[in-house]
Amino acid sequence: MRVRLLITVGLFVLFAAPTPARALTDAEKMETCKIGADHQKLAGAARKRFITKCMKNVAPAAAPKVQ
Repeated sequence: MRVRLLITVGLFVLFAAPTPARALTDAEKMETCKIGADHQKLAGAARKRFITKCMKNVAPAAAPKVQ
């Protein structure tokens, strides 16, 4: 009886692990990237570069850490 309970609880924890409810579609991601470009008031080539990097999920370079 206890073994069955432990197995059931273990499987529940395994399958209920935090995962995204759904992934963004390409259209949703593009819309988000465009909003980011609009927020930064980008135009022309700078806007295109930003959207391309955004669609590839490339994070901006982080500032160097001061020690």
